[in-house]
Order: sequence, then structure tokens, then C-alpha cells
Amino acid sequence: AYLTVSIEPLPPVVVGDAVTLKCNFKTDGKMREIVWYRVTDGGTIKQKIFTFDAMFSTNFSQMENYRKREDLVYQSTVRLPEVRISDNGPYECHVGIYDRATREKVVLASGNVFLNVMAPPTSISVLAADTPAPFSRYQAQNFTLVCVVSGGKPAPLVYFKRDGEPIEATPLPEPPVGAGSWAPRNLLHRDLDDTKLPKSLAADGEPGMGNPFPTADPPRGLAAERDAVTESIPETVVSREFPRWVHMAEPIYYFRHTHAPVSDGTVEARATLTWTLNPQIDNEALFSCEVKHPALSMPMQSEVTLVAPKGPKITMTPTRAHVGDTVRILVQGFQNEVFPEPLFTWTRVGSRLLDGSAEHDGKELVLERVPAELNGSMYRCTAQNPLGSTDTHTRLIVFENPNIPRGPEDSNGSLPGHCGFRFVLALTLTVILELT
Repeated sequence: AYLTVSIEPLPPVVVGDAVTLKCNFKTDGKMREIVWYRVTDGGTIKQKIFTFDAMFSTNFSQMENYRKREDLVYQSTVRLPEVRISDNGPYECHVGIYDRATREKVVLASGNVFLNVMAPPTSISVLAADTPAPFSRYQAQNFTLVCVVSGGKPAPLVYFKRDGEPIEATPLPEPPVGAGSWAPRNLLHRDLDDTKLPKSLAADGEPGMGNPFPTADPPRGLAAERDAVTESIPETVVSREFPRWVHMAEPIYYFRHTHAPVSDGTVEARATLTWTLNPQIDNEALFSCEVKHPALSMPMQSEVTLVAPKGPKITMTPTRAHVGDTVRILVQGFQNEVFPEPLFTWTRVGSRLLDGSAEHDGKELVLERVPAELNGSMYRCTAQNPLGSTDTHTRLIVFENPNIPRGPEDSNGSLPGHCGFRFVLALTLTVILELT
């Protein structure tokens, strides 16, 4: 007897599709069984998924004995109605027949096929690396956008666009030499205005840093210094900081693409775009991350607009603060949509905060049990991202608390008027009781 088995190859399928596995075989013997296996762990484990036992079924040829017996063609079909990523992998079809000579010997043959299950990405997002990050008006700094694509199989093709135009970027397989220079620079002390800096410091950057771009021209186009003036701060004022340098050349973009397998069989892809940020031309620039994948009929995208913070909205509760109250000063938002996430820093003008610290980070400043001495104090909130910085000042007015008694205290620590009344009343009661 002879036996041949063949399985039709399958094209890649998408999660949720219906798939049919066909096992074709030819033989001139009597069929014993057909078994389908799913192969896992590199072929070490075979899970039986379908069995056809022909022990109690017979097939007879209608041809006469003296004529050559026709080859019988059998077809075993397994249908998976909705494939999942876990169905991805190799499958084997095993066919057994009885040998025509002995009828006790079983002849076996098998075929295999690989089921490639694709999954479109389920999420895409664009974020900024190292946020919240400060703004530096004295020295250029690099900026990195990160595009995260999850849920796809295989790994998708990710690329960036600026204002709708594809970005030609230099591949960056490894972190650049001296990666520390690519990190955002720390902002100089915000109380150190550029009117108080030496001219060399305002032009060249922080001392000890050196010129980060030795081939570029010195910064020009903006005023190097301003005349010192006396600052007059109203109760609420907003000021903007602008860069003290001009980057003349076109930006050079660097691109890195990595992917990591996930336990569910999908791949998380991360693409980074890094360039020297120029707030004057990058502010309000639209960047989009687009994804191409064989399981998608059209590209998938996510976009962000780089915007510096503008017009912070600050609220104070309670609106009329009294001595002993807990005051909360909160940044509720801005006049515009801000990206990346701003860094918020609170300071008290001319003094330290109530807890003795020089500054406080976060969107909210909490003053516990405010004393009367804080009446009229000015608080500054600096909101900044790599594109710009905004300062907002607000004044705290503290009213007297009507729940706190007023007036001088005697040596016993109680108010004289009330104490005398209580003493006379107690003495009168004592006399009445003794007389009774």
C-alpha cells in the first residue's frame, strides 16, 4: 500500500477571521484514522485537536476485481471560526492506513502547515521623553518625541511627519556618544534674571558647559541684555520668557526604532525622534506618528502640537481666607492646549514658603493654618516646558478669623471678663448652699 499526505499552504490571516485547514492524502489502502495536532514549544509538545477514527466505517470500491483498484482520495478539514493570536503556529496532519498485505500493520504519513495570525495595532500614542522638563533660554537643548504602538503582530512600520510632510531622519541604532549632553538642561535659578547676568553668561550659556554647538554662529538677533528696572507687581501678573539664542541651521532629526515581544504574542514598537529644539520655529508645530501594518487597510496615526504654556488659570480656595484656614492655590489650566506636560514650581516672592522650603513642585500649593503674617504675601507659579516658560503671581489676603477670641489674657490664660463672671457666680452658689 502507498500513502501520500499534502496540506495546502495558508496565507497570513487576521485575528477574527475564519480559517480552514485541509489535509489531502492519497492511498490504495484502508484508512485507519486521521489526527490533527497543534505543535507548540518548538515541536516538543503536540496537542491533539481533531481525530477521525475509521475503525467502524468501511469504504468499498465499486470497480470489478480484475480491474486496477482506483486510488481513494480522502480530505480531512478542520475549521477555526474565529482565530486568535494564540492559534498562531505550526499544525500537523497524521494519517494512518492498514497495509493491504497484512491488514495488521499500520502505515503512517503526515504533513504540516504554519498558520500565521496577524493582529492590527490596538493603540498608538505620542509622548515627550523626560517630561515634565524645564525650559532654558540660555542654551539650546535636545528634544525627543516617543511613539508607542501596542497590540500589533508582526511589528509595524512606524514613521514621523511634521506638518503633514514625512521627516527625513538619520537612523540612530545606538544611543549617541555622551548621551548626557542630549538630556534637557536645568533652568538657571529663575530669580536670576538676565539683567543680572554678565554679558558673557547671557550669550554663551551656563559656566562650565561650553558652547554645545561649536560650529554654529554665536547667538544673535535678540537683545543681549535689558536695562534694570524696578519691578512693579500687581496682584495677578503673567510674564513670558523667550530664548536668548537663535539656531540658524535647519534641524537634523535622529530616528530610532525598537520593538519588544509581549506575553500575549503581540509586539510593542517604540519609535523616537530627536532633534535640537528651537522654540521660535517649533512652537505650534504639528508632529504626527503614523503606522503601516499588513492587517490595516489604511495607516493609523496619532498627532500632537508642540505648544508652550500660555495664560495659566489659577484659583485660590477659600476665596476669603481667614487666619487658621488651609489655603489651596491650584493651576486649573491654560488658555491653550499645552504639550509637552509643563513643570510647575511655586515660590514666595522675597521669602520662603510657609513650611520653610524655598520652592514647591506640583500644580497645587497647600498652605496649612495660615497665620496673619502671610497677609499680602505674593506667590509665584512658574509653568514651563521645553518650548517656553510662564510666570504667574497671585497675592494672598488673610482676614481676621471671627471664631478666634480677641482681647488680652490674664495670668491664668483666660479672658478677665468671662473669668470674673464665672468666679462670682460660683461664689454665690456656694454661699446659697451653705445657708441652706
